[in-house]
Amino acid sequence: MDGPVVVTEASIGTPPVPAHVLAAMREALVEARAAARADEVPVGAVVVHSITGALLARAQNRMRRDGDATSHAELLALREAAQVLGGRGLGDCTLVVTLEPCAMCAGAIVLSRVGSLVFGAWDDKAGMCGSVGDLVRHARLNHRPAVRGGVAAAECGALLRAFFDVRR
Repeated sequence: MDGPVVVTEASIGTPPVPAHVLAAMREALVEARAAARADEVPVGAVVVHSITGALLARAQNRMRRDGDATSHAELLALREAAQVLGGRGLGDCTLVVTLEPCAMCAGAIVLSRVGSLVFGAWDDKAGMCGSVGDLVRHARLNHRPAVRGGVAAAECGALLRAFFDVRR
């Protein structure tokens, strides 16, 4: 007997995370930390061009500062990227966010026709990209982005836990 079989992402065929996606997640974490310093739920998002890796937009949660429950990092980043691209659509873009998007943000991702979504921490309370539900990959929709969750999940989750531990 050679010992136990260890199953890893690599052993089940999950490709490694591309370097430009990891770099984008680092930028999203910068935004999330800035949100925490502003007493916002620490979620950060960036939009990058899927081929070149060029950073098109960055945002952080601003719900308290804006007095607007819809000021989620994902929505703000998608709006900024759409402006940068002049309304050409986001099909060649990847949205990278530190927390699994909620239903509102998942809907915006589909409607924006984002090519791919990468997120960090899973959200077992409100996540709609695989946890509670899976709106972005619903079979009836006319657009379904590629989705990869759990990228830098430990770091993203730790940031959220630290924020809420102080407030509970």
